[in-house]
Amino acid sequence: MTSILTNSAAMAALSTLRSINSGMEMTQGRVSSGLRVETAADNAAYWSIATTMKSDNKALSTVQDALGLGAAKTDTAYTGLNAAIDVVSEIKAKLVASREPGVDKLKINKELTELKNQLVSTAQSASFSGENWLYNDSTAALGTKEMVGSFTRDASGNVAVGVLKFDASTSVLIDTKDATKGRLTQDIAVTQPSGATTAAATYRLVSAGGTGVTGTVIELTATTSDDNIEGMISAVDKMLTNLTDAAATLGATNTRISMQDDFMADLMDVIDKGVGRLVDADMNEESTRLKALQTQQQLGIQSLSIANSNSENILSLFR
Repeated sequence: MTSILTNSAAMAALSTLRSINSGMEMTQGRVSSGLRVETAADNAAYWSIATTMKSDNKALSTVQDALGLGAAKTDTAYTGLNAAIDVVSEIKAKLVASREPGVDKLKINKELTELKNQLVSTAQSASFSGENWLYNDSTAALGTKEMVGSFTRDASGNVAVGVLKFDASTSVLIDTKDATKGRLTQDIAVTQPSGATTAAATYRLVSAGGTGVTGTVIELTATTSDDNIEGMISAVDKMLTNLTDAAATLGATNTRISMQDDFMADLMDVIDKGVGRLVDADMNEESTRLKALQTQQQLGIQSLSIANSNSENILSLFR
C-alpha cells in the first residue's frame, strides 16, 4: 500500500541514518581524544581501573620527587664524609711525619690545627634543605632519617607509603652538645708504647665543646713524646676506620635510593602501558571505521532522498 501519511521507506532510511550518525559521533570522539574509553559511560569497569591507576601514577611521580630529595641529602652527606676522610688521612700522615727525630713538631701542629678547622668547616657545610647529617648542635640526637621510597596498593585497595631509613647518628662527625656522639669529638681508646711495655690511652681529634669526653686532644708540642705520637696515630687510624664504615653505609643507602628511583620510573612506564591497553583507541582501526561510516552516511542520505522522492511520484496519478 502506498500512503502519503506514512512513508515507511523514508522512516527506515532515517533510522539507519541516525544509527550511522551515532556511530560517526562515537568514532570521531575516539579519533579526536585518542581514547576508546573516555568516560564511565564508555566502559565503567575499564574507566574505573584506568582512573585509579592514573591517580596512583601521580602519587608515584611524587615519590620520585621525594627520592630525588633523599638522594640529594645522602649525596651531600657522603661528599662531606669523603672530604673528611681525606683530611683525616692527611692528619694521620702529618702525625707519622712528626715521629721523625729532629722534626719541628710545632710547625706540624699548626698544620694539624688548620686541618682540624677544615674538618669542622666541612661538617658544618654539608647541609641540604636545612638538614645536616654530619654536624649536630642540638641536645637531641639526629636519630633515624626517613625518606619516602614507595607507594603501594594491595588487593583490597588499601594504600601505603613506604620509607627508606638511614641512621644519621652513624655519620655525625661533630657534636657540640654530646661529644660522645661525634666521630671526631668522641674518645678513642688505644694501647700505646710506654717504655718497654704498653699503656692504655684515650684521645680525641676535635674539641668542639660538649660533654662526656675526657680524652686528650690530639695536638703536638715541642715535648710530645714518641710514645704519645704513636698513640695519636693509632687513635686517628681508628677514627679513619669509623669514617670509612660510615661512608660505606651512606653510600649503600644512596645506591638503594638510586635503584628505587630507577624502579619507580620503570613502574610508571608499565602502568602507563597497562592503562593504555585498556582505554587507548587503535587509531588505525578508528580511521578505517570512520572512512566506512562516512561512506555509509552518504549512502544513507541518498537512500533517504530516494524514499522521500517516492511520495512525489503519487502526484502523477492525479494528472
